[in-house]
Amino acid sequence: MPRPANPIEIITKVAPTADEIAKLAADAFAQTVVQAVQARGIARVAVSGGSTPKAVFELLAGEPYLSVIPWPQLQLFWVDERCVPPTHEESNYRMTKAAMLDKVPLPAENVHRMEGELDPEEAASRYEATIRNAFRLEGAQTPTFDLIWLGLGPDGHTASLFPHTDGLHEMSRIVMANHVPQKDVWRITLTWPVIVQGREVAFLIEGEEKAEMVRTVWTGSYDPENWPAQMIRPASGKLTLMLDSAAAAQLPGPPAPGDSTLELP
Repeated sequence: MPRPANPIEIITKVAPTADEIAKLAADAFAQTVVQAVQARGIARVAVSGGSTPKAVFELLAGEPYLSVIPWPQLQLFWVDERCVPPTHEESNYRMTKAAMLDKVPLPAENVHRMEGELDPEEAASRYEATIRNAFRLEGAQTPTFDLIWLGLGPDGHTASLFPHTDGLHEMSRIVMANHVPQKDVWRITLTWPVIVQGREVAFLIEGEEKAEMVRTVWTGSYDPENWPAQMIRPASGKLTLMLDSAAAAQLPGPPAPGDSTLELP
């Protein structure tokens, strides 16, 4: 694939530990939700699974976030889901429910989970309909989420957009069932054209084992068939990476704790 024409500013937020990154992410989540509600009366957020989001959810379920976040105006969605029931230990929904949803006053009707227990294509179709209804989309309109959280896999995948899978070439759907031959599984995922329309798009990444992939994705040659996370070049021109020092170790510099920027041509 040719490199997209739009230049991207990457804002790197580096903290010494995973706990401190979780605190930065919780602060950003609360601020984004409050600002979205002030601007548009509603906040629509799509979250991912993983250890870092879990730590953030646990923080959001306590003070000061519990009192600051306007929960009745928050609409919660998921970036992707495994094809398992909502009670399964690998369910992203189950993790979010245990870490946050059971503890906060978020109305049940504002929680839009992917139905991983259904046939993958049916689940994707139903979730696209859910999003279209929630955003009141018409025709070919696509949603603009206020915040999208992403992770980075050791193989360079993000959401459930894995290397050399059909999801890398889907341009028209909002949600799709993506078969991952290398894992012999199906996943349900937002498509990359939807992800890049987010007002705020952030990767939450921790751990020394991610450092080489972080360098490859954001400073290496453009090869999204092998490193799908490279496709996430937000239309806003801004992408945020929240990293602990171990994950950021191979970036140029490497970045010291604090904020810095990288430029992608």
